Amino acid sequence: MRKLVATEYLSLDGVFEEPGHWSFPYFSDDAGRFKYDELFAADALLLGRLTYEGFAAAWPTMQGTGEFGERMNGMAKYVVSSSLQDPAWTNSQVITGDVEAEVGALKDRPGMDILLAGSGQLFRHLMAANLIDEYRFMVHPIILGSGKKLFADGAERRPLQLAGTQVLTSGIVVLTYHPAP
Repeated sequence: MRKLVATEYLSLDGVFEEPGHWSFPYFSDDAGRFKYDELFAADALLLGRLTYEGFAAAWPTMQGTGEFGERMNGMAKYVVSSSLQDPAWTNSQVITGDVEAEVGALKDRPGMDILLAGSGQLFRHLMAANLIDEYRFMVHPIILGSGKKLFADGAERRPLQLAGTQVLTSGIVVLTYHPAP
């Protein structure tokens, strides 16, 4: 069975919205290596429509991305959406209907990790359905003061078990959690 790995860029105050606007100053060689290793341990991306549209607009035209960009553009992509009809990004497929059943079926297929990036609404839905096997939070050393939070007020209590930590040279701390038994 494949693992569904959720990976999120977060500020210290829990904001995950538009990390491209605030995370770049903290990108370092070891952060690049972490994201490279994470991507190459997966053979599929799972995205919500908004994150998908942002990625699909950027990755196919981005220059100088090497193997990482080739992997992003070539791997299977599953986008959960009730409104997207014809995804144009290579190897993209829309998931509609019973999201939990379809994601469960993806996990049951042979293969490598499935990487869920961004996609806050989808993240929260899959977390509530107990479908996320591993959480990776890249906590950046910045307080933004406002923006969409990954965990909204009133979120259901969910115990997690710390599986690992990694401190990157830029001050990013990667916290890896598994669902608590």
